[in-house]
Amino acid sequence: MKKSNPALSRFLKIFSPGNIKLRYLLLLLFLALALALAWYLREQSGTIRLSDAEVREYQGERLSSVDDLREVSISGPQYISADNYRLTIDGLVDNPLSLTYEDVLDSQHYSKVVDIHCVVGWSAKILWEGVLLKDLLELAGAKPEAEIAIFHAEDGFTSSLPLDFISDNDILLAYKINDVVLSPEKGFPFQVVAEQKWGYKWVKWLTRIELSDDVDYRGTYEQAGYSNEADITGPKREP
Repeated sequence: MKKSNPALSRFLKIFSPGNIKLRYLLLLLFLALALALAWYLREQSGTIRLSDAEVREYQGERLSSVDDLREVSISGPQYISADNYRLTIDGLVDNPLSLTYEDVLDSQHYSKVVDIHCVVGWSAKILWEGVLLKDLLELAGAKPEAEIAIFHAEDGFTSSLPLDFISDNDILLAYKINDVVLSPEKGFPFQVVAEQKWGYKWVKWLTRIELSDDVDYRGTYEQAGYSNEADITGPKREP
């Protein structure tokens, strides 16, 4: 007759279906391990929601949240690699340029609070940080006959601004909003801060700036009947 092993019997008794206390302890251990793993993965990813990291006040002025910048585009968010990014500046220039992301950021940085107003009815007060468009255009050397800058986005969207307006108003090419770097959903790598103009002039996902003498140029929204002047104090649509 085969003898039973006392140690094995005690071990099997511990893990028997009727041992409720042990099952409860194992459940607690499993939950603790799951929480520890979740914390570890979060720490390793380093992912922070923009609304958690942003500043909401600047020089005593209350700011809107980056979440108030709604996604309005013709093709949804564009996902552009900073490593492969190139900003082309061409057209009526003496020195056509192809700038990397870091090349653009090598220019002097500026920041200012500017309200953006969308034609669909929402507005937001945001702290924008970036470089002056006129500094980049000076590197390319605008020809005397150049009158406007046409902005081309990754998704094919276009709009334009007069060169005099860009220079006189220190128009920014932003890479940060509320002190956080633009996300793909918010326009990474760069967005035109076309202050005093309706939101369709604030081109996101910028890949090309074309200098032109065509003052009658119409971009994506303008071809659909929206005002080419786009002043927020004026009409939204052409007469």
